[in-house]
Amino acid sequence: MRPHDEPIARVTGDGRIQLLREHLTAVAELAAQFGTEAGCSEWARLAGLWHDLGKYSEEFQRYIRQSSGLDVENNAGPDRVDHSTSGAQTACAKLGLLGRILAYVMAGHHAGLPDWQSENAGAAALAQRLVKRVPTAQPPDELLAICLPAEKPRPGTDAAMWIRMLFSCLVDADCLDSEAFSEPGNVRLRQSYPTLEQLAPLFDDYMKVKAEKAEKTSVNAARARVLNLCLVKAENPPSIFTLTVPTGGGKTLSSMAFALRHALKFGKQRIIYVIPYTSIIEQTADQFREIFGNAVLEHHSSVEPRETDNDEYARGHLAAENWDAPIVVTTTVQFFESLYAARPGRCRKLHNIAGSVVVLDEVQLLPPGLLSPILKALVELQRNYGVTLLLSTATQPAFTPTRTPDFRFDGLPDTTEIVDDPKSLHNALKRVKVRVPQDMSKRVSWEHVAVELEKHSTVLCVVNRRDDCRKLHGLMPEDTIHLSALMCGAHRSGVIKRIKERLKKRVPTRVISTQLVEAGVDLDFPVVYRALAGLDSIAQAAGRCNREGLLPGCGIVVVFVPETEPPRGLLRMAAGIGGRLLADHGGDLFVPERFSAYFRELYWLHGERLDEHGILRLLAPDVEMRFSFRSAAAKFRIIDESQYGPVFVRYADSADLLSQLTEVGPKRWLMRKLQRYVVNVPRYQLDSLLKSGEIAEQSPGIYVQTSLGLYDEAIGFVCNREQLSPDDLVV
Repeated sequence: MRPHDEPIARVTGDGRIQLLREHLTAVAELAAQFGTEAGCSEWARLAGLWHDLGKYSEEFQRYIRQSSGLDVENNAGPDRVDHSTSGAQTACAKLGLLGRILAYVMAGHHAGLPDWQSENAGAAALAQRLVKRVPTAQPPDELLAICLPAEKPRPGTDAAMWIRMLFSCLVDADCLDSEAFSEPGNVRLRQSYPTLEQLAPLFDDYMKVKAEKAEKTSVNAARARVLNLCLVKAENPPSIFTLTVPTGGGKTLSSMAFALRHALKFGKQRIIYVIPYTSIIEQTADQFREIFGNAVLEHHSSVEPRETDNDEYARGHLAAENWDAPIVVTTTVQFFESLYAARPGRCRKLHNIAGSVVVLDEVQLLPPGLLSPILKALVELQRNYGVTLLLSTATQPAFTPTRTPDFRFDGLPDTTEIVDDPKSLHNALKRVKVRVPQDMSKRVSWEHVAVELEKHSTVLCVVNRRDDCRKLHGLMPEDTIHLSALMCGAHRSGVIKRIKERLKKRVPTRVISTQLVEAGVDLDFPVVYRALAGLDSIAQAAGRCNREGLLPGCGIVVVFVPETEPPRGLLRMAAGIGGRLLADHGGDLFVPERFSAYFRELYWLHGERLDEHGILRLLAPDVEMRFSFRSAAAKFRIIDESQYGPVFVRYADSADLLSQLTEVGPKRWLMRKLQRYVVNVPRYQLDSLLKSGEIAEQSPGIYVQTSLGLYDEAIGFVCNREQLSPDDLVV
C-alpha cells in the first residue's frame, strides 16, 4: 500500500491507490502525444498537468479517503468537492488572457466545455467559474513553475475548433489513464487492432478476385475505370477531393481504394467512412468486414452487440469511445455532431479524426440549415489537422465559393475532382430513359398511379411522405411491399434483404417506398416511378433502375406529379426547383452541370439560413476568448429530435428485450440492442397515445408500445392518422 500522506488521485474497489502526481504526469504525456497531429501538443501537456490541481486541496483529499474507506475514523466532510475549477483559475492567474484556453478545457473535463457567459449558463459559465470560491489547493512548486507554451496554432486556425481539439486530447488521455489503472485488461483490447499497412493486402486480394469474377459488361468496364482513376489520384498531395460517379458506378470500393493508397503514401492513421443513413451504413460496414474482418468499427445508434464474441464486442465498445481503430464506419449525425460537441464523451474522438482520410458518402444529403458550419469544419480539418477529404456522390453539390451582392457562400475552395471528365463517365453509365410529364402543373391521383404500377410485375415507386406511401400501398395488390421509416430499423433491414433476394431470383416484386431507399441501397428494378422532388432525389431514385445495366434496353424512370404536395420547407423548395429544371425537356436531365445549377439555386434560396441556428456566430473569433461551446453544441443537431419522440415497438424478438427493460431498466447494453426497434413519432402524437394507453413511458423519455395492434407486420407503426399532420409523415 502506498503512503497515505501523499496526495492520491483515485482508489480502486480492491484498495489499490493511484498517486495524484503519477496520474497528472501520465495524462500530460498521453495528451501531448495525442496533440501532435492537431498542433497543440505542449498545450495538451500543460492541460494534463494542471487539470486536477484541485485534488491537491485538503478538502478533496479528505473526501476521497473517506469515500474510499481509507479513512474510517473521521466521517465528517463534504459529499463532493469541485476539483476542476482550481486548474482553470490557476491557468488564468499565471497565463493571463491566454490562460482562458486552458480554463475552458480544464473546467469542462468532466461536465463538458462551458459557455463563457450565456443566458442559460448561470453558475456553470466559465466567467462565473473563474471567480468562484473553491478549496485552496497546494500543488508542488514545480507544477506551477511552468511557463506559457511557445507552441502556436497554425496561421489561420479557427480558435474554437483548436480548443475543442485540445479538449479532446485532455479528456481522452484522462479517461485512458484512469481506465488503465482501474481496468488494466482493457489496455490489451485497445492495442489489438491491425494497422492500415497490414490491411492493404487484404483489400488488394479481394479486388483481384472480384475483377476475375466480374462479367464483361459496360457497367463493369466503367467501374474499373473509376477504380483506376481513384488509385491514380490517391498519389496526389492531401487536399479536398470530390468523386462524382453516377449511381451504380462502384463508388464504395473505389473510394476505399483511394483512401487506403492515399493513407499509406502520406502516413494517415485511419480511414473514416461517413454515411447518412443507418440503412446504408449496415450494408457498407458488412461489405468492409467481408474484406477487413473485425478491423472495422461500426459506430452508430443502431449497431447491435455481437454476443458470440465477448472480447470482440468489448474491443468494439472501447474503440467507439475514441475511434482508435484503423477503419471507422459511422453516420453523418455522429461525425458532425461530434465536431461541434461540448460533452467529453462525444469529444474524445476528435483528436483521432486529425491525421485521417475521411470519406463523406452521399454528400448531397448534408442538411442545408447547417451547411455553412459543416463546410467550415471540413475546411478547418483539411487545412490545419492533416485530414484528407473525399466527397463522394452521384449528384455533386455546388460547393464552389460564391460572392454576389445578395449572397455570400464560403463553400469549399480548391477541390480536386477525381474523375477528370464526369460527363463522359455519366454517358458510359447511362442506363435509363426518363419520362417527364408534359404539363408539370397537372397532378395525378394515387388511384391513377396504382393503376399504372399494376401494369408492371416488378416496379419500385418512391414517394415523398410516409402517409403517401401507406395510402398508395393500400391501393396496390396484396403482395406489394411497403418500406418507410414508420417501420423500425430491424424491420426495414429485413424487408430490404427480402427485396434483394426476390430481385435476384427474378420473382415479381412491387415496392412502394419513401426516399429512404434512394441513397446507397443496392436495389435493381427495371422500372422506377418517382413522385416529383428535388433533382438529386430523382437521380438517386433512377439509380435503383437497371443498376447493373443487364436489361436488353434501357430501364424506365417515370416522374409524376402526385395529388399531394411535398412537405413544407426544404422538400417543397427542392421539388419546386426540380420541377422547373425538368420542365426544360431538352437534353440529358442528369448531366453534372444540371445538378450544379440545381444546388446553386437551392443554396441561394436558403441564403443566411445555411446557418439557421447561428452556430458560427456562437463560436466566432474573439480576442477575449468568449465562446459559447455548450450553446453551439445544443443547437447543432443534424436531426431535430425536439419534434419527435422515440417509441420502442413490438416487432420480432423485441418483446423479450422490452421485458428486460421492465426488469432491469435502461441499461446501456440493453438500450443499444433496442435501438433497432425504434420508430420516431411526432411529440404531440405521443400525448394522445399515452392517454389512450397504447404506449407507456417506461422511464423518462423512453416510450414503449403496449397495444399489440399498434404495429403492423407489413407497414409498421399504425397510429391514428387523423391526428397526424401530413407534413409530419416524412421519410
